[in-house]
Amino acid sequence: MKKKTVPGQKIICLNRKASFNFFFIELLEAGIALKGSEVKSLRDGKGSIADSYALDKSGELFLINSHIPMYRQSSYNNHNPKGERKLLLKKKEINKLIGRINQEGLTIVPTKMYFVKGKVKVEIAVAKGKKLYDKRQVKKTRDWNREKARLLSKNNK
Repeated sequence: MKKKTVPGQKIICLNRKASFNFFFIELLEAGIALKGSEVKSLRDGKGSIADSYALDKSGELFLINSHIPMYRQSSYNNHNPKGERKLLLKKKEINKLIGRINQEGLTIVPTKMYFVKGKVKVEIAVAKGKKLYDKRQVKKTRDWNREKARLLSKNNK
């Protein structure tokens, strides 16, 4: 199955583990405040959002635990690879997300990071954690679909 590609969008990194560990309720696109050396490092295709999440600090959302390696050519003004990075959203969206996190016990996880027209964007998901039996069911249906496709392709030959 081919993924749909958006013209002018270059994917930097994906968080594949998030779809296995969480149910996505809502997807949003957010900007991210970065330094120049961070952007240059991301242009090289380096960066990871595998274990990251968003947290509310004094009415603002920050991306925690995302890894952007240091840019080699940068000198004294290099960045902290595991530092907190501010997510850029409208105030109304931030208040809505903070309310959902606090009341409903949901969390915010990034699903992918990409460039759109030269700007770094992060797709974040309002998510609810899966239980162990949910993960088993997903794995079971994925394996069954693979096996079914294998059997059908053998019969068509």
